[in-house]
Parts: sequence; C-alpha cells; structure tokens
Amino acid sequence: MTSKGRAVLALGGGVLVTAAVAGIPLALRDRLPDPLATHWNGAGTPNGHMSFTTALWAGLALWGVAWIVLTVLALRGPALATRLGRASWTGFLFGWAVLAVGMQGTTVAANLDAADWRQAGLPVWQAIAVSLAALAVGVLAGFLGRGAPDPHRDPAALPTVRLRAGRRAVWVSRASNGWLLGLSLASLAGALVCAVLAVTGVLEGSALTLLGALALATLVGLATCSTRVRVDENGLRVGFGLFGGLARRTPIDRIESAWVETRSPTEVGGWGVRGVPGAGRVTFMLRGGECLVIRRVTGGEFAVSVDDAGNGAALLNAYVAEAAH
Repeated sequence: MTSKGRAVLALGGGVLVTAAVAGIPLALRDRLPDPLATHWNGAGTPNGHMSFTTALWAGLALWGVAWIVLTVLALRGPALATRLGRASWTGFLFGWAVLAVGMQGTTVAANLDAADWRQAGLPVWQAIAVSLAALAVGVLAGFLGRGAPDPHRDPAALPTVRLRAGRRAVWVSRASNGWLLGLSLASLAGALVCAVLAVTGVLEGSALTLLGALALATLVGLATCSTRVRVDENGLRVGFGLFGGLARRTPIDRIESAWVETRSPTEVGGWGVRGVPGAGRVTFMLRGGECLVIRRVTGGEFAVSVDDAGNGAALLNAYVAEAAH
C-alpha cells in the first residue's frame, strides 16, 4: 500500500472510529447518569467521574490526537519508507482504534441505566479484555501491514577503509539524550523526596506506589539516556547508560554489512529500543539523525543513534571483509 493509500485508510477509518466513539454515548444519552463514572479501582468500584460532555470530549481526544498524528505521518511519506515504519504505523492505527472504541463502549455499558455514577460498577475482566484485544489487533495489523522487506544495500556503495597489515584499529563514539537525562534526574529527585516523606511517615499506603514508579523511571531513564559504541576486530559493542556497563555485542562473524542512515523517532516509533515482531529491525533511538546500522548474516538489522557513524560503519565493513578471507 502506498503512502497515499495509507493516508486514505487513516482518514476513512478515522471517521468511522470517531463516529463510534461519539455515537455510542450520544445514542444512549437518555439512559446514562450525569455525571458518568469514568474511573474504577481494582475491584471494579467507581472512584472517579466526569460530566457527560467532558467524558465525551475526553474520549474523542484520546482517539483524535493519535488519529491526527498518524494521518500526518502517512501524508509525509518518509516515516513509512521502511518496513518497521509501516508495521508500527499500521499496528498503532488499528490497535489504538480498538482501544478507543473499547474504552468508550465499556464506560457506557458500566453506566447504562445506573441511577447514579456510584452505582456504575465495571468488572475488571472487561478492562483487561479491551487491552488484550487492542494489543492483539495492533500486533496482527502491524505484521500484515509491514509490506515488503527493505532492499539490500549495494555492496559497492557501503563505506569501508583499508586496514594496514599487522595493525588493529578501534573506533569509539557515543550519543546522548539530554532531555531524557534531565527527566531521569528529576525522577531521582522526586524519588528521594518521596523516600524522605515515607521514612518520616508522611506518605503511606498507595502513595508509596509513587515512590516505586519514580524509582523505576529513574533506573530506566539512566539506563537508556546515553550510549557508547565501540567497533574493533571482535565486532560491535553497544553500551547503554551513562557508564556503558550494560552492553549488546554482535560478533564480527555475525555481521554481513554496515552503513549509515538518517532516522527520526517518528520513523521507528519513538525513543528508546524500538522494534516490531516480524519486521526484523531493531533501533536504539536516542535522537534523530545519524544511525549506525548493521545487517546480520541472519537477515535482521540493528541500528543505534551515534555520532560519526560513517567511520564506524567503514571500519566494521573492513573487518567483515577481512574475516571473510
């Protein structure tokens, strides 16, 4: 399917989803309380509410923002130029549509014929079913919509260097995301404040969940805010985090070729580790721009945001050629 075809799919399908999200509550308006229950605890008991109008607009916004972004990406074209980009786009379009309609449907069903929003119980299994259905549809749609495999690179066009006999060369570079580092440090500060409040007895019970969430966000952020990439005769090593202790290694005999690509977060589905089952491509995206890309002998690809990627790819190709002789 062409980019134009995907844009038509997004526009047409989006209109139908929008009609469903708005039409379901409007058609049953006379059988719904005002305000509506819009949030439930783990036992299915309502603990949050909105007016009918606010809830309607919230449901439309949940779907509408994603719909607009997906339509713009389809019209731009480059975001769908790769198999991973097409799989991510298609999977998110269908998966998010199911989630938006399912959430609106279960909310209306829970409130239907209730005299007051406090009586609108929602069985937990319904929320789980909607989430699983959205995930399943998204994965299936992404797999079916991934399109043809990305073309192989012309070996003659791959960057390379000449290695001097008896000498070994090493290339090291890095990249970082200042925003992610800043958010990680902010999460760390928040976690420390929560820890102090917990020790002094100010925070109790469910509030302690915030401490755990902030601590987890800090660990994940610090582990993915920076990368250090090394190329030598042994292959490719990608170290994650400020100190690069956690690493991903690809031996030289597992690499078919290497090159440089300019990629953006919109093409790969966001920041961090991005990949889609069946697409055969994984990207560690820290910032838009140059990425070092390798194709493994098994056919899959791995890319990482890094500065001076051209020299790293050239040295990798030189070692690959040397190992083949």
